[in-house]
Amino acid sequence: MNLAHLPLLLMTLMLVACEGGRDPSQPGLRMDGNPAHGKQLISQYTCGACHVIPGIHGADGLVGPPLTMFGRRAYIGGELPNTPANLQRWLLDPPAVEPGTAMPRLGLSRAEARDVAAYLSTLR
Repeated sequence: MNLAHLPLLLMTLMLVACEGGRDPSQPGLRMDGNPAHGKQLISQYTCGACHVIPGIHGADGLVGPPLTMFGRRAYIGGELPNTPANLQRWLLDPPAVEPGTAMPRLGLSRAEARDVAAYLSTLR
């Protein structure tokens, strides 16, 4: 092994170790919520009335964009980079992020927004 590459190797290993609860296939997305509970909440809040959402029975709405492969998307609502914090911000108050959006405030709690975000991030 070339010792000149040792610092680069050590930095790479440290970055990998710091990933913690992140999903390595989606930089920036942390998996701190409960996806199973998020799936239940998506049904409870009838998100499928407006969106096509994989894994949600009857979620075949055509008002909002389909949420297929949401975990791979670069942006949320065309405005925010797709990060856990931004997705939770969007879910809590879409009109504050994008004035004039058709997406209403759903009345989600912070914990509920975290769980819904966790489910949406699994859609790849």
